Amino acid sequence: MSKDPLLQPYQLKHLPLKNRIMTTSHEPAYPEDGMPKDRYRAYHVERAKGGVAMTMTAGSAIVSRDSPPAFNNVLAYKDEVVPWLQKLSDECHDHGCAVMIQLTHLGWRTGWNKGDWLPSLAPSGMREPAHRAFPKVMEDWDIARIIADYADAAERMQAAGLDGIELEAYGHLMDAFWSPRQNALTGPYNGDLTARMRFSLDVLAAIRDRVGPDFIVGLRYTADDLAPGGISTEDGIEIGRRLRDTGQVDFLNVIRGRVETDAKLTDVIPVQGMAYAPHLDFAGRIRAEVGLPTFHAARIPDVATARHAVATGQLDMVGMTRAHMTDPYIVQKIMAGQEDTIRPCVGATYCLDRIYQGGEALCIHNAATGRELELPHIIPPSPTPRRVVIVGAGPAGLEAARVASERGHEVTVLEAADKPGGQIRLTAQDRRRAEMTGIIDWRMAQCAARDVAFRFNTFAEAEDVTALHPDLVIVATGGLPNTQVLEDGNELVVSTWDILSGDVKPGQDVLIFDDAGDHPALMAADVIAQTGAQVEIMTPDRSFAPEVMGMNLVPYMRNLQDRNTRFTVTYRLKSVARDGNRLAATIGTDYSDHTQMRHFDQVVVNHGTVPLDALYFDLKPLSRNLGELDHDAFIARAPQRLEPNPEGSFHLFRIGDAVSARNTHAAIYDALRLMVAN
Repeated sequence: MSKDPLLQPYQLKHLPLKNRIMTTSHEPAYPEDGMPKDRYRAYHVERAKGGVAMTMTAGSAIVSRDSPPAFNNVLAYKDEVVPWLQKLSDECHDHGCAVMIQLTHLGWRTGWNKGDWLPSLAPSGMREPAHRAFPKVMEDWDIARIIADYADAAERMQAAGLDGIELEAYGHLMDAFWSPRQNALTGPYNGDLTARMRFSLDVLAAIRDRVGPDFIVGLRYTADDLAPGGISTEDGIEIGRRLRDTGQVDFLNVIRGRVETDAKLTDVIPVQGMAYAPHLDFAGRIRAEVGLPTFHAARIPDVATARHAVATGQLDMVGMTRAHMTDPYIVQKIMAGQEDTIRPCVGATYCLDRIYQGGEALCIHNAATGRELELPHIIPPSPTPRRVVIVGAGPAGLEAARVASERGHEVTVLEAADKPGGQIRLTAQDRRRAEMTGIIDWRMAQCAARDVAFRFNTFAEAEDVTALHPDLVIVATGGLPNTQVLEDGNELVVSTWDILSGDVKPGQDVLIFDDAGDHPALMAADVIAQTGAQVEIMTPDRSFAPEVMGMNLVPYMRNLQDRNTRFTVTYRLKSVARDGNRLAATIGTDYSDHTQMRHFDQVVVNHGTVPLDALYFDLKPLSRNLGELDHDAFIARAPQRLEPNPEGSFHLFRIGDAVSARNTHAAIYDALRLMVAN
């Protein structure tokens, strides 16, 4: 028996859990028609295969029609959800993994223009900022109906063979009753804490009447919402004790904070550059003072932190949810003594930011996550080993090298720089984004374990590639910053890369024109603002930095708003001209013919990249496929068979920014789906 605290079994009521690691409830937004169908099931089953003791499905499966699905939620109010969850439960159980689901009424945390277009509702009309909706104030018949809806949904979950349920009580309906700030009702459901808890206790009683005493029921609850006039720590501890004393609650999953704005959400679920496990000690206090089995997850991305949480008795089960999106096989690797091979979660939070913009959860550097029906997490060997040459050691090139070497190919990587990393190296110079180097370091370790040959300081020409007699050539040379965006004066501007690399010294009165909307503009603004300079970030769009997305925007704003910075939307930089020792900027707008002239001493442009593709075009006539990509085969993850030039000596492809300016995930996805089949 292992002595590792994380590998010790745990008994939750009647349910044996084989270790102390779980994925907490989260909604990857994979449902189809509100149902957890094949893609959804495959995602959870992969983590069950990887050894996790329990997977919590559905970050907020909704119990009522008037809880419109904000994030493509599972519709727990429909009977047809039962067979889909039964399939998921059965397959996870086959791997010794327990399965639960989170049930909720979203309350104010949704919009009326989703689902059946019913108004959101809450115990007050307070507006929820994230969804910009004013909820209907609940009536007595709303309360009675929703209590019954919770019980109906719990009965469905039991019928589906799940091991238990978790009720959501942070940022949704249930905890809004607890909060003096949010509860404006009169009568029996508002007043002292006993009255404010009545709704949640009535829900629990109704659920127990349906599912009986043995079915596992817990709460994920905010034990301190950090809001003036809200739920204090003392309230949270007392709520926990009263839930315990009902005898109807089997565990608590502890949260601290609230989620109605990007800033508050990011404090609950921290992103890269923020502290690890910021609420762990708080969760440990709740466990000590309440005494119920305690779960918790909030930026516990690595095994060492998780092990500490359990070894010190602060948690009974530790949630490593984003970590398992990055690597579903964490537990297997711990058991095998291979912790150093775990793909690291770098805290980019690309997964959650996409959900909150209406997308689906994707990991920034594991392109198989969410695509388990199409792409393997464990790379299969190739029946025909080949000689592969890859040019470029950025994220695309290194992913291609990793996958090719795992397939058994002989791989050589040529890189112009003296180190690997490409644009990631530039990104990681920002202290808050330094964890991004994990994307590179992990792949380099994987390549080293498989004898990939690297030739750094090699600016590859066509003859350097052909001299290696390759069967397959991958051009992953990335791109260079594009500053050709103005009608006139492009030669007078500098790129964000110039600022970030230190090649150009920041000015004192600086305009950053950003129509790419991604990280480099804000990173450059931060570098410039640190010098005490005045910085203006301008975009022609109606919002700035849309590619950075909400949660990742928070650290930038906290930093920049404390400095001399200004954010300007809906204006376009048209041209730049010299005016003495200053630059005269002509600024227009897409909305009219209006223009204005303003002066700066430096203009910085963030306009994406242009492909560094000269080598590709030099190699193209020498290749069997003339560089052509069979899109149908590429999308289907099938071998590339096109050979319009059978006299050529190799197949040639380009990936990542060498094709067009995109992002890290796109580059890695290009590499994975190409190399897993070729």
